[in-house]
Amino acid sequence: MGAKAGTTSTSNHSDFSRGSVWGNIMYQSLPLIVAQLVQLLYNVIDRVYIGHLPEVGSTALTGIGLAFPLATLIAAFTNLFSTGCVPLFSMARGAKDEKRAELMLGQAAALLVGSSLIIFVICFAFRDPILWLFGATEDSFGYAEEYLSIYLFGTTFSMFSTGMNGFINAQGFPKTGMCTIAIGAALNLALDPLFIFVFDMGVAGAAIATVISQAVSALWVLRFFLGKRSLYRIRKSNLILRMGLLKQILGLGLAGFIMQATNFLVQIVCNKMLGIYGGDLYVGIMTVVNSVRDILSLPANSIANGSQPVLGYNYGAKKFDRVRRGIRFTTFLGFGYMLAAWLFVLFFPHLLLSIFTSDQVMISTGQNPLHIYFFGFFFMAFQFAGQSTFTALGCAKQAIFFSLLRKVFIVVPLTLLLPGLGFGTDGVFLAEPISNVIGGLASFLTMYFTLYRRLPKRDDVPVSKENLKVS
Repeated sequence: MGAKAGTTSTSNHSDFSRGSVWGNIMYQSLPLIVAQLVQLLYNVIDRVYIGHLPEVGSTALTGIGLAFPLATLIAAFTNLFSTGCVPLFSMARGAKDEKRAELMLGQAAALLVGSSLIIFVICFAFRDPILWLFGATEDSFGYAEEYLSIYLFGTTFSMFSTGMNGFINAQGFPKTGMCTIAIGAALNLALDPLFIFVFDMGVAGAAIATVISQAVSALWVLRFFLGKRSLYRIRKSNLILRMGLLKQILGLGLAGFIMQATNFLVQIVCNKMLGIYGGDLYVGIMTVVNSVRDILSLPANSIANGSQPVLGYNYGAKKFDRVRRGIRFTTFLGFGYMLAAWLFVLFFPHLLLSIFTSDQVMISTGQNPLHIYFFGFFFMAFQFAGQSTFTALGCAKQAIFFSLLRKVFIVVPLTLLLPGLGFGTDGVFLAEPISNVIGGLASFLTMYFTLYRRLPKRDDVPVSKENLKVS
């Protein structure tokens, strides 16, 4: 059987065609913000503790920064299958096709677990050459290898708990999704100082604490879907991959994958160029800058992600005015927040850097790169709004193109070119704000003119991708 009889249609929180649009989005987004913020603690807390290790903190932090691209690659594959299945799951729910919705749940579980095992085997076998490729030096390699060789054992736990959490939120249980991540992160917060300082295990202790915490989160998610609260079940019959569905899943999920995979590429290029023009100090500074960016961009990104089930559900239910209202709300709120975040960086760079390191040289040297990197930070809100709308409504090609545009076609070439044109290390950090302006505006304006303005003015009017000029 599919969903429990009557539950899906009568729940106020799972029927996104009822109530205020902004209320539904915030009901989804606020717990998601907390959950994703706590999720960041898995890696960020490691960096905070390691960065404050006596004598070796800055070098060890650089080592973790070299391992960071692989964590991003794991997140990319998680997004590939999660963001590929969740929109199809939400649209099936909006159309009251419970059997298809439950099928999407099973497909996601199979894809996440299967791919995680392949990723673990490949990355673990080639971890040493991978780290040298990422820009490791004699000083930083030992810390990077020690951390990564343990961290990789949490790949399946991380992908399953993070990827399946989207289905918990899409059912109208964002608080449960928040608790999923909060339990693991709280455990990580407690175990990190125990393993790092009390047991004197350093970076290895940080990795062990993270893997244990990820395992607990994964078990919590599995318990939810096998229990009575979930409206849908993970069933054995739905774990067999359907090749016909796989094309749709990959088509939608490719946008989320590319967004993370391009971050993976950018991190490698940045580390290599900073290693050439600035050495380990600047690789460590970039590790801190990436951490600050992840934290400060998270609320706006979570609001955009939280809007996707609401937009997808209302699109499936042909509630087009509600779709438009959702897009407007997401854009304005995201822009306002990102503007405030940029001003915070502008006035308090020392505070942000000192959270991650006690090295005064890194703190004083890192303030200018931090200012450069975050200049015009609010333009990212337009990227989030455009990208999430394309993904939520099934416009895969547009979502993929704008993911590639900002990182691959703008950031990577500028990162390679600007340092050699006299900008030095500043050129590496300058590539990001340039891409935010060009990529963000291009994504949003395309979404506005080719999708938003072409939605029918009245609900229940037949609509096709040809009408919307999307494919």
